Amino acid sequence: MVVTTAVQFFESLYASRPSQCRKLHNCSNSVLIFDEAQMLPLEHLRPCVAAIAQLVAHFRSTAVLCTATQPALEAQFRAFAPALPIQELCPGTSDLYEHFRRVTFARAGRLSREALAERLAAQPQALCIVNSRKSAGALYRLLPPEHRFHLSTLMFPVHRRAVLDQVRRRLKNGLPCRVVSTSLIEAGVDVDFPAVWREEAGLDSILQAAGRCNREGRRPPQESTVTVFQGEDAPPPLFRRSIGATREALSDGADPARPETVRRYFLSLLDLSGPALDRYGVLDAFQRGSDAGRMPFRSVSERFHLIDSPTKTVYIPLDGGVPLTDRLRAGERSRALFRQLGQYGVSLYDQHYQALRSAGDLEELEDGTAVLANLSLYSRETGLSLDTDFGKGLFV
Repeated sequence: MVVTTAVQFFESLYASRPSQCRKLHNCSNSVLIFDEAQMLPLEHLRPCVAAIAQLVAHFRSTAVLCTATQPALEAQFRAFAPALPIQELCPGTSDLYEHFRRVTFARAGRLSREALAERLAAQPQALCIVNSRKSAGALYRLLPPEHRFHLSTLMFPVHRRAVLDQVRRRLKNGLPCRVVSTSLIEAGVDVDFPAVWREEAGLDSILQAAGRCNREGRRPPQESTVTVFQGEDAPPPLFRRSIGATREALSDGADPARPETVRRYFLSLLDLSGPALDRYGVLDAFQRGSDAGRMPFRSVSERFHLIDSPTKTVYIPLDGGVPLTDRLRAGERSRALFRQLGQYGVSLYDQHYQALRSAGDLEELEDGTAVLANLSLYSRETGLSLDTDFGKGLFV
């Protein structure tokens, strides 16, 4: 059994380096299980589907796409392997929906942060998921200081787990608990709130958020509400296409969680995406190379990156991260050390990394590894602050 990430799997299939290609023989005669299949990035969807289709059609592999929100990919698969048998492993999903329904959906329209904070403060236990780290921090600061919690990727993993442990204890004991989070809580995080608020996003994200409400089925669906709202800020560009598809799927007041609504959402999303499903022309490059009798493996590998916005990691020398960063400063470099350090790292987009670097808030080691030098930027409540001070100076 091999457990890997979607990034490693697909980038290896489209790689040109021997070290990445050498392991591909393991995909033949295998069952390939893709968890959270709806998370395949739209800009690379056609190359990903093409790769899966070829593995099944020509290498005796079986692909299983697992998700609570099954993307409507039948037509995409048929385009690359018309004879490919496609089978739903859980038939009768429409009939099962009512039996397993755990929540009731509501719409709240546009809300200012102040109005949203008032509604959250009025509930003893509530989870609110927003679309950006900036919004999460701003909303968190508007909540009453007592019993409020914040979760985002600006907190290193050990810190996030500690907060989640505290949240779970309070939920289990019926104590007040109000959490503001980014979408990181939507997948793989086991929490059970009586009320969830979700900023407008793709329908798959809304349904993932609903999975944090009445998760254990202890309350009637009528007492477990998932409220969808529009935030006061314009949605990030990454969300605009999926929000448009969500609005279209729900335009007639459809139940967001019904299988037919989910299917309508994904069909609309694929239709709105059009040529963007292969944004970097990976399949076209292969077609042109095939026509010319020369396959462009190197240029394709340079184009195909499942995560298009690369990040840089900053290690935080706090708690258990102190001895680990000390070993790093002493010159130790090993896979085991970096695996441990990853639990005390925060990933930043390049513009945020460069801002911290320009402000002198990072300690860059000889190999380019970065350690946070200005620990005042790291909050025990909200994690790493990206508000840098460019006005620093020395006066004598």
